[in-house]
Amino acid sequence: MGCVGSTPAKGDGNAKKIRKPKPWKHPQPITKSELEQMRDEFWDTAPHYGGQKEIWDALRAAAAEPDLSQAQVIVDCAGVIVQNTDLTICYDARGAKYELPKYVLSEPTNMIRDN
Repeated sequence: MGCVGSTPAKGDGNAKKIRKPKPWKHPQPITKSELEQMRDEFWDTAPHYGGQKEIWDALRAAAAEPDLSQAQVIVDCAGVIVQNTDLTICYDARGAKYELPKYVLSEPTNMIRDN
């Protein structure tokens, strides 16, 4: 049942490999600490809009994982169905939709570096 030794079944073409989100720009330049605050607020409130807490936790772990192969293992083991390969839209096995904003997945191109 675990994911460590499992392999995709033949004909399982639904598994999508995740990739880094495309570069994006915030409407106004923000600092790293402002970005972190936005991320914290999103993750604190996201489970209240539906879906399973376990899936939200897996998506948070995958979003924070810099190694894409490790992030892939996280979403695969949690049973997350990836709609968009940048993780902005995902589903669970029950069909609940999980939408992630780009700011939880990557940094904007116009971020102000904190000193």
